[in-house]
Amino acid sequence: MAGHGAPTTGAAELVGAAGLRVAIIAAEWHQQVMEGLVAGAQRAAADARAEATLVRVPGTFELPVAAARLAASYDAVVALGVVIRGGTPHFDYVCQGATAGLTDVSVRTGIPVGFGVLTCDTEEQAVDRAGLEGSAEDKGYEATAAALQTAVVLGSAARGVA
Repeated sequence: MAGHGAPTTGAAELVGAAGLRVAIIAAEWHQQVMEGLVAGAQRAAADARAEATLVRVPGTFELPVAAARLAASYDAVVALGVVIRGGTPHFDYVCQGATAGLTDVSVRTGIPVGFGVLTCDTEEQAVDRAGLEGSAEDKGYEATAAALQTAVVLGSAARGVA
C-alpha cells in the first residue's frame, strides 16, 4: 500500500529549516499532477519558513542536470516529476536515469535532494499522490519536507550538535 509506514511530516518536524534556501525543480509533463506536486512543495517550504525558488524543466529526464547545476547554490533541492508507464520501455529508461542521476547529485554534492518523482502505472495513481483535493497523498510536500529535514540534520551534524 502506498504511504503505508510513512513518517508523519508537518510543520513541527520542519523546525530549524527557517531561512534555508530550497530549489524546487519541476517537470512540465502531466500538468494537473505537477500543479499539485508544486503546490505541496511550496506549502512545505512555507511551513518551514524556507526560501523557495521554482525552476521548470521540460521533463523528468532533465531533473538531474538541473539539480546538479543548482545544488551548489541551495541548502536543499527538490525534484518533482511524473512518469506514467506506457507500452514501451521508455518508462524504465526515464525512471532509472532520473533516479540514478538524482542520487548521484545528492551523494556527490552533499546537498539533500528530495525525490518527488512519481513513477506510476496509471494517471489515476499519479493524481492520488499529487496532493490535489481528494488525493490520498501529497508527495510534493513529503519530498520537500524530507530534503529540508535532511539539510537541518546535516547542518546540525556539521556543527557537532546531536
